[in-house]
Amino acid sequence: MTNSAVNDQEPALIEVGAGNSMRRISVRARTGTSPGLIWLGGFNSDMAGTKALALDAWAAEHARACVRFDYSGHGESGGAFIDGTIGRWLEESVAVFEQFCRGPQVVIGSSMGGWMALLLAREIARRQTSPASPASPASLAGLVLIAPAPDFTEQLMWNGFTPEIRQEILTKGVWMRPSQYGDPYPITRTLIEEGRNHLLLGSAIDVGCPVRILQGAQDPDVPWQHAFALAHRLPSEDVVLTMIQDGDHRLSRPQDIARIIAAVAEIG
Repeated sequence: MTNSAVNDQEPALIEVGAGNSMRRISVRARTGTSPGLIWLGGFNSDMAGTKALALDAWAAEHARACVRFDYSGHGESGGAFIDGTIGRWLEESVAVFEQFCRGPQVVIGSSMGGWMALLLAREIARRQTSPASPASPASLAGLVLIAPAPDFTEQLMWNGFTPEIRQEILTKGVWMRPSQYGDPYPITRTLIEEGRNHLLLGSAIDVGCPVRILQGAQDPDVPWQHAFALAHRLPSEDVVLTMIQDGDHRLSRPQDIARIIAAVAEIG
């Protein structure tokens, strides 16, 4: 498998939001058969990562539809990363799903994208039961969640921050968090506080479709216990959690990619 096929796509640009909150989102959509694939990336990541490109190349080889995009403040999309919130990025995810996906879809979410996938599933279910919402042209075939990080702003950030870091966020509105993957990046008070509107792990999560979770036991960013907590909140039927004993957070090695693609193919 090669990733050369991904280079033949020109990005589409859509506008999400209104007024001062409007941002331009870059989307790369490949037409093909169903179930289609839609990629939801991680926090401070983009659609040109190893996993996203590998999935797009697999979709091209199998004539499957595939959609990738960057959240605002990420990659090719407009907007500033520091302005991002879970609700803002969810709004963009829903807009891309509604505008570019047709028929059943396998939603693949990595890290924060796993949280986005669960929130997207809930929003799709809400719209299907709301008489005021137009019928969606797309539906869920299943979710593939890679080191999923639902509620990470609260569980994995705020609850783990020292009193000094919390105070800096509360008083200055932002803290620059060091990263082993690159330059320090901002964690804002708005990100933390707005994230509390979207917490999922306090109750049952009914997504209405098969779920496959892949988690590395050596993940320093999302502990494997977090994946177990999520699995316990999901319905018992057709939910499979795969623990990769030597896996890290990225799960981007060839053997990890093979497992991800196998999970996608298993769903449909």
